Amino acid sequence: MQNYGYLCSNVRERNFTDYKLLMCKKGLHIKKEAIGEMIRFSVVGVLITVIHYVVYWLLQLVMNINIAWTAGYIAGFIVNYYLSARYIFREKTTAENGAGFGGAHLVNYFLQMGLLNFFVWMGLSAEMAPVGVYAVSIPVNFLLVRFVFKHFKREKTKEEAA
Repeated sequence: MQNYGYLCSNVRERNFTDYKLLMCKKGLHIKKEAIGEMIRFSVVGVLITVIHYVVYWLLQLVMNINIAWTAGYIAGFIVNYYLSARYIFREKTTAENGAGFGGAHLVNYFLQMGLLNFFVWMGLSAEMAPVGVYAVSIPVNFLLVRFVFKHFKREKTKEEAA
């Protein structure tokens, strides 16, 4: 059997949403492409998280935490779209995936704002609350953004085939 870029040979492919989980003798494996995306997402995510947190931390010293959070989010968002499209998912930036990316980040922004205020309400300091926010929102954001780029890629491929 030919190896199609998977982590193991002798596979039976099962398609679950966008990930191709593979059965082989040692259990389930994820396609190498998805693992590469997760690694690149992690690298970009660290950079964006640092940008976001530094802006937030500096501003929360002199203003309301919600305004500071929003300013940090916007600073990270600007860099994030380009890096997500070109580096993580290796797609061209288009109006379609830009709108989808913005929509995914709008959901993520409101999730983060809710979590930030929840963690502060629970007694975490304004400096530490983002740790909990990031722990929940980063995996959710990866799934949303990956869906956007893969969805618009599939739609474009269908249009080109027609």
